[in-house]
Amino acid sequence: MAYRTIRKDSFSFSGPVVLALFLLVLLSLPAAGYCRKTARSRTPATQRPYVQNGIRYVPLPHSRGYVETGIASWYGPNFHGHRTSNGEIYDMYKPTAAHKILPMNTMVLVTNTRNGRQTMVRINDRGPFVRGRIIDLSHRAAKAIGLLKNGTAQVKITALMKDQTLQEEIPDLYRGKFYVQIGAFAEKTNADRLQKRFKKWGHTAVIREFRSDTTTLFRVQVWVGHDLRFARKAQRALLDKGYKQAFVIAR
Repeated sequence: MAYRTIRKDSFSFSGPVVLALFLLVLLSLPAAGYCRKTARSRTPATQRPYVQNGIRYVPLPHSRGYVETGIASWYGPNFHGHRTSNGEIYDMYKPTAAHKILPMNTMVLVTNTRNGRQTMVRINDRGPFVRGRIIDLSHRAAKAIGLLKNGTAQVKITALMKDQTLQEEIPDLYRGKFYVQIGAFAEKTNADRLQKRFKKWGHTAVIREFRSDTTTLFRVQVWVGHDLRFARKAQRALLDKGYKQAFVIAR
């Protein structure tokens, strides 16, 4: 089941000064994904970049050191018995979850930050593709941390290592080339207008064309530097400023 995206913190700006500060923040953002080059024929399908709702996601090459906070949701009856992204049959009564970029079979500790309840899940699906959400839990996992009633909860997710004696050098997940996408338009003139606005404010903004069988989109992306953590802060600031389509991407 190719499944259903990032959360919002308070981060405020004001006028040109705000945008100048924002540029500083952008110079060290954390990315939505960082991937080691591998021959496509040897790369599992679940580890290849993919596009959902016009957004490109790049699965991580490993989960070591991965920690994230945001909104968790859960999915159940409508998907129970269907195939997950890794080919398994989804069983909502098992401790599993969907994540957009963590490798399949990653074990994740999920902590409800409001009540302190925890559960451990295995990633076997992709999603959730709803803005502001970072993980989709099975019915069992959602019940374990007390989010069934409300449907969502603020959580912290921590990837757990199966093997602490890895021999190979592992790349830093928080380092890369990061942008925040601030808009996608069918008309290039609209993309040009937004790009010029951010360039006027001193940002490096680029337009990248996305084509599918049915549509062409012109995506405006702002360079935010090499640090994923700052990138996420910049994304949240843009969300607060009204750029509702803002999300972090890696190049």
